[in-house]
Amino acid sequence: MTEHQKEVKLNSINTPDDLRVLPQSDLQNICAELRQYIIDVLSENPGHLGASLGTVEMTVALHYVFNTPYDRIIWDVGHQAYGHKILTGRRDVFPTLRKYKGISGFPSPAESEYDSFIAGHASTSISAALGMSVASSLKSEERHVIAVIGDGAMTGGLAFEGLNNVSINPNNLLIILNDNNMAIDGNVGALSEYLVNITTSYPYNKLRYDVYRGLRKIKLINDNRKGLILRFNNSLKALLTSQHNLFEGFSIRYFGPTDGHDVEGIIRILNDIKSMKGPKLLHLRTKKGKGFKPAEESAVEWHAPGKFNKKTGERILVNENLEQPQLYQDVFGHTLVELASTNDKVVGITPAMPTGCSMIHLMKAYPHRAFDVGIAEGHAATFSAGLAKEGMIPFCNIYSSFMQRAYDNLIHDIAIQQLHVILCLDRAGLVGEDGATHHGIFDLAYLRPIPNLIISSPMNEWHLRNLMYTACYGTSAPFVIRYPRGKGEQKDWRNDMQLLPIGKGRKLADGSDIAILSIGPIGNEVTKAISLLNGKASIAHYDMIYLKPIDEALLHEIGKQHTHIITLENGVRNGGLGSAVIEFMSDHNYHPHILRLGIPDTFVEHGTIPELFRLYGLDAEHIAKTIIEEIN
Repeated sequence: MTEHQKEVKLNSINTPDDLRVLPQSDLQNICAELRQYIIDVLSENPGHLGASLGTVEMTVALHYVFNTPYDRIIWDVGHQAYGHKILTGRRDVFPTLRKYKGISGFPSPAESEYDSFIAGHASTSISAALGMSVASSLKSEERHVIAVIGDGAMTGGLAFEGLNNVSINPNNLLIILNDNNMAIDGNVGALSEYLVNITTSYPYNKLRYDVYRGLRKIKLINDNRKGLILRFNNSLKALLTSQHNLFEGFSIRYFGPTDGHDVEGIIRILNDIKSMKGPKLLHLRTKKGKGFKPAEESAVEWHAPGKFNKKTGERILVNENLEQPQLYQDVFGHTLVELASTNDKVVGITPAMPTGCSMIHLMKAYPHRAFDVGIAEGHAATFSAGLAKEGMIPFCNIYSSFMQRAYDNLIHDIAIQQLHVILCLDRAGLVGEDGATHHGIFDLAYLRPIPNLIISSPMNEWHLRNLMYTACYGTSAPFVIRYPRGKGEQKDWRNDMQLLPIGKGRKLADGSDIAILSIGPIGNEVTKAISLLNGKASIAHYDMIYLKPIDEALLHEIGKQHTHIITLENGVRNGGLGSAVIEFMSDHNYHPHILRLGIPDTFVEHGTIPELFRLYGLDAEHIAKTIIEEIN
């Protein structure tokens, strides 16, 4: 190995400045090392593998051409940005990815000046980047702003709101469309088909710009006559290709599609277009999982594969025996198929998460009654409302933190009309390594004020099935069922489903010293805590099941019998179960001392769920300690 070869190894690149001094001929080797390093680390420390493998060349090219961090790169969906993290000073700490007190799995401005904007939820990059680009224009700064949108994010409505606004404000925004035809599952919808069929070439775009520049030079057109320029662009395109282009319809210059794995080709194009005035879009075709054959061949399974053997490509899977405790999402998926098998009005809707929420089971069993609507949570909610309006029974499954994006749709389109939509909020509560953007800790608080909603959470898999059955057959009101990420408690999870009385909780243990009120699976931690105390205190435990309507008869009983109450919820303390209990006791002139256990007024970092439970005192050991302290 020569001295020069030693200098260009990945471990010599601590910032993009180190990358930019290299000759372009060295960059393909850097890409190969970067890709292998991602594989090496993620094989032992699970993360989002496929998307970042597909963006290696793009990432190297962007940092090679642009002066980051002064120039802004805004990533859309942080799944794409692992290579970016490694090249921007976090190579040596990359093995701490998604670990407690380690680096985040998503871009975070609090972590690095190179992370221009947070990127946990999809479709935000164009709007955020447009704001930054307009701000630079207003301040007369010569700053390049680049939005990298992909991994399915272009299916989101917010992306189109941003596109629609791009052409009417002064900006030089560059949009990179990372087209891998995948989100977490395969892309859906007309846009996906449209991107596959675009055939506009780079030579065409270069010719168009050269002609435009020549006409401008002889003053036949100028930048003040935008309508004429756009008509000129579209006329030339129609003349040469007999096609029309969606992005050019937004007055955005379009370049591509081109090979997203040709690092030198991407650099050449970026250098050609980066100084063009006005908004522009570069369409790059990439392959999710590029460079790791198993991930290339099965992109869905390798989106976030867990641990795997990097030599053989064998995934290290957990026990998937149906006779063992299952993931709550799988209990949902199998139960939905059971309900659909006996009622042809039952349908399923998911915003681009059929595998993640296990709607895939219904898709396989009844493909015409399961709908993946793309990364479009608001549309998912209103689409479900339309189905319900015509007599169907939609089970709309949305991750709790993503449901935040459909709040108005829930109020305006579902709750006011009292439509029979069953919202199944997966990943409710603390979710672990994905961190602040994904913790589903706000839903109890933001849902409780909405009239007409039934809000519930099962303590175990049997109650999840019973609540799904009750939501389907026991009411025609909009019904929310929240449940956590991870496994349940029971091996024999397939019970005979039954109707549960709406708005009724249950007493699990009787006691006189203190009453503990819990909602959802976190109640199992109370059961464990009582066992740990081994008779040192007399504890009454109530599983409320419903936050709304809350069981007032049970609360009257508790208010009359107990002077000390603890509430426990896997969500924020402000506005949830604890707040509901305090309001009830005050309204009915009871005066117990009430301690609320839950998430304080903060955004929660990433870490394993047991680590975060310990951090916020929600595990059995801390609950037992709190009980003794409260009694004393």
